[in-house]
Amino acid sequence: MKVFLSIVACAASAAACDNQSLPLAQARQLPADRAAAISAQRRTAITTAVERVAPAVVTVQTETVERVPADVYEQFFGGRSGIRNTPGLGSGFIVRADGVIVTNAHVVNGATRIFVAMRDGTRYDARLLGKDETNDLAVIKIDARNLPVAPIGNSSDLLVGEWAIAIGSPFGFLLANTEPSVTAGVVSGIGRNLAAESGGAGVYVDMIQTDASINRGNSGGPLINALGEVIGVNSSIFSAGGGSIGLGFAIPINRAQRVTEDLLAHGVVRRPWIGFKLEVPRVGAPGRPTVGVPVSSVVPGSPAARAGIRPGDILLRSRDRTLRTAYDWEAERLELRVGEEVPLVLQRGGSEIRASVRVSDLPEVNAPKVTVLREIQLVTLTPAIRAERGIRRVSGALIQTVSARVAEQLGIQQGDVILQINRVPIADAESAARALDYYGGRGAIVMYIERQGQVYTTEFVIQ
Repeated sequence: MKVFLSIVACAASAAACDNQSLPLAQARQLPADRAAAISAQRRTAITTAVERVAPAVVTVQTETVERVPADVYEQFFGGRSGIRNTPGLGSGFIVRADGVIVTNAHVVNGATRIFVAMRDGTRYDARLLGKDETNDLAVIKIDARNLPVAPIGNSSDLLVGEWAIAIGSPFGFLLANTEPSVTAGVVSGIGRNLAAESGGAGVYVDMIQTDASINRGNSGGPLINALGEVIGVNSSIFSAGGGSIGLGFAIPINRAQRVTEDLLAHGVVRRPWIGFKLEVPRVGAPGRPTVGVPVSSVVPGSPAARAGIRPGDILLRSRDRTLRTAYDWEAERLELRVGEEVPLVLQRGGSEIRASVRVSDLPEVNAPKVTVLREIQLVTLTPAIRAERGIRRVSGALIQTVSARVAEQLGIQQGDVILQINRVPIADAESAARALDYYGGRGAIVMYIERQGQVYTTEFVIQ
């Protein structure tokens, strides 16, 4: 039997036959030049790119400690409450050699403690430097030096169809080691606006779409190109069952860089403000233009007012971005920096006009928290309400009544359905009230609403 197998193997490959005649130990030790040849044959752009970035990819573990009601047995003996530790898992990548790490905001939200595990298994305590829930980005730091840094690329010149490689820790330490996992695909689309019809899915704008598998735990890890440069931050998947089906989304790295710089410099993100509101169709109103977004109002003394922009103008372009929907403007606004001059192209009457606007910080809206909540009545979305009003979403909070003052300041109206507040998907009226209460006084609030079957955004601050 041994001879027969040896003959068959030799017939398949003369080189294999040579190895068969050697002792087993020698056969396993290939000459250096031959090993190098095999290595060269196997090496691809993907393997080279991964080698360049993988050392800077980390696992982010979180621990959330919360009080919970005591169970029936403990209550019998006088217990009132207990402690529950909830673990969390995500990924991140090092952007500065002294331990600055970028990850997703939803990875560290509510965490009592944050830990970072390096590729070699070294574990560090981490602290949160800042987060921006609107962009779903966070910056954390560990006390370490001379760490490998992920090379940063450019997300403004991506090509649909070019290689896209996702690196992260989809299963944490369940795989019994700390090496990151790698999946490869292509850039499936750019500038994607993700507004899932199903409940619980978040709203993201201007995202990179890829078919590289992104699974739970990959959140916060880098999406890289064939040169080994980070082009995005893996953030979400579109899936009914929670597993990857080839629809993954990443935050463009250019936006992530801007947010990271703000968080490192100020601890918060400086919200760009122009000072106009875009028109959101009223129920029963005629259709809006197919190109451009109408300006409904301009704040006196704002950058828009100083640039000569008027209500009724139609915003066509901002910098190099053509604007067709409110999503396009939301995506553009996320890219703007406070203090920069932004060239705009508008249509007034039958003519195009140009305006240059200097971006300012977002001012605060004088809307006290308690008063706002008392002037909005919310109702949990039900199948009957959906059928009666023709609402597309399966969950959310319906604005049943709202005062004229609050409607004007917040950009909402009766009949709107609140879908998301910052990065918190809204399942019912209670969750909407909790989110408004939580974010009141904490900075800018971005609210996503459904109106006439379309999703729109409005931004405001509650003091």
